[in-house]
Amino acid sequence: MIDEIEIRESLPSDVASIEKLYPDAFPDEDLLPLVRELLREEPIVLSLVGITDRALVGHAIFTACSIAGRTDKVALLGPLAVAPARQRQGIGSAIVRAGFRKLENASVTQVYVLGDPAYYGRMGFEADDGVTPPYPLPKEWCGAWQSISLRDARPPLHGKLSVPRPWLQQALWAP
Repeated sequence: MIDEIEIRESLPSDVASIEKLYPDAFPDEDLLPLVRELLREEPIVLSLVGITDRALVGHAIFTACSIAGRTDKVALLGPLAVAPARQRQGIGSAIVRAGFRKLENASVTQVYVLGDPAYYGRMGFEADDGVTPPYPLPKEWCGAWQSISLRDARPPLHGKLSVPRPWLQQALWAP
């Protein structure tokens, strides 16, 4: 369980810690180029950090997106990282839920993620086949494309997710 954790928007002074976090959390993936590009996209990104004992232990990025032909405000969650020594303590979930509150206050109605259904399902994400990602996903990943509605009782959205330039790399959407 999480001890005292401060969740706040990231600051320029957090960048070095964020850049150390991702290789530690994902030693087999190089997410730093994507993270760096997204952090440069200031107006369209919500970047949250989790701090405990004066150390940055978690980070999540929510990117503003759109659905072709729709006016709904939607976001894409990712990447999300937690320091290996602090995983399985609820830090990632706490950061994501704080992001949901900020996004809901900004009138975002839906958040999408491509990730482990067992992990993201605990936060309320469910498989989504109404909105398609920017690139076709491998068949075995179909359940990994998920969404959560930040508004109750709304009709499901349909269409293709339009993402900003940093996400327009097919390698991010396939093994």
